[in-house]
Amino acid sequence: MALPFFALALFVLLGLGSDHGSASSAHAANSEEVQITYGTVVKLMHERTKFRLHSHDVPYGSGSGQQSVTSFPNVDDSNSYWIVRPQPGTSAKQGDTIKSGTIIRLQHMKTRKWLHSHLHASPISGNLEVSCFGSESESDTGDYWRLLIEGSGKTWKQDQRVRLQHVDTSGYLHSHDKKYTRIAGGQQEVCGVRDKRADNIWLAAEGVYLPVTESK
Repeated sequence: MALPFFALALFVLLGLGSDHGSASSAHAANSEEVQITYGTVVKLMHERTKFRLHSHDVPYGSGSGQQSVTSFPNVDDSNSYWIVRPQPGTSAKQGDTIKSGTIIRLQHMKTRKWLHSHLHASPISGNLEVSCFGSESESDTGDYWRLLIEGSGKTWKQDQRVRLQHVDTSGYLHSHDKKYTRIAGGQQEVCGVRDKRADNIWLAAEGVYLPVTESK
């Protein structure tokens, strides 16, 4: 597995720009003590079903018509990688840790669009639709998610239970057993719901984890 992770790390770091570090600074890790930092490339696992947050270049056939977001059963799928980015206009930089309550963005690695939500109805359950939207140069407040750590932890770590609450709609990122039968057959619906439920919990699973930037 070392070679695929190294290739992924190199791809991500080149995409972030040379001023942020080198490929040697990225590493894959499995320890629950590993911090999630800005620039980390991660798969988010839905705690109860073990499916991974996923997107692909297929639009919804209803609602916004934007790029669809689902949860996917296979661990080795490349469309389930997301880059953790800060809210624009802050002083946050690559390698910084992320505290509970912080607003973040998640950029889909393959299509470069942002995890997004709004008031359109989701296709299966009629909850808040979750989509992918925008580009490297196009992002708005519909891409803002507040990280909420469950339990006593103060900063986001691998394998830590978290919720992601959409800032504009207050909906929690949610998935469940309801599956698509056509274009995304076998994949679960991802949506937003405005109340805390067991199906709002996600964990950082596989990925390329960047080291914490040392304070000067």
